Amino acid sequence: MKTFNRWIRILVLPAILIAAAGAYFGFGLGEFLSFETLARNREWLLEQVANNRLATLAAFLAVYAGVVTLSVPGATILTVTSGFLFGPFLGTIYAVIGATIGATLLFLLARSAFRELFRSWAGKYLARLEDGFKQNALSYLLFLRLVPLVPFWLVNLVPALLDVSLRIFVIGTFFGIIPGTLVYASVGNGLGAILAQGGRPDLGIIFSPEILLPILGLAALALVPAGYRHFRGTPEIQEKKNG
Repeated sequence: MKTFNRWIRILVLPAILIAAAGAYFGFGLGEFLSFETLARNREWLLEQVANNRLATLAAFLAVYAGVVTLSVPGATILTVTSGFLFGPFLGTIYAVIGATIGATLLFLLARSAFRELFRSWAGKYLARLEDGFKQNALSYLLFLRLVPLVPFWLVNLVPALLDVSLRIFVIGTFFGIIPGTLVYASVGNGLGAILAQGGRPDLGIIFSPEILLPILGLAALALVPAGYRHFRGTPEIQEKKNG
């Protein structure tokens, strides 16, 4: 089993990355990830969801995972599109699943075949983020997912290079991106009327106080376990307890 897993890391995962990159850049798929393209094809897409829901969902998840794995622009547009096609609730779930799959693939690649390459990309950020992951990896990861102070692709790489467990990475990623994803999927739910009028959705809505403040509150709660552990572990506290 260990040998099988090793060959998956060495051959299969890099092959998936190379194939996805070839498809994305070779066919110019990045040009399709725009609201203009969505506006032109919205009726056809809705028809596909109505008539071929499972196939459409599978294609959506594959595209979303590929975009996140390659760390190319388009994830936000896909999240809004998910809300437009599947509704705010299911759209959020599907977008979170697609993003988590893509992030996990990149995480696994960073732990295996492309470790040194990704280490050079992460560069100085490794040292800056190392203490947080050592204190409490899950709490820190949730915080970074809730408040995107660090680019999403970088948060996929750094935990792998710091040997954070796969389980913690998947849990932190899945739950940490739900609030932001819900906001953009909800925007997508009303996208039809906006596109019909030739407009574009306001993606800056996530920075409005009524949305941003609750997310910041969740981020603060995510750091509570790490802060508690740090507080308990300080020398002064330990001396008082021992005394």
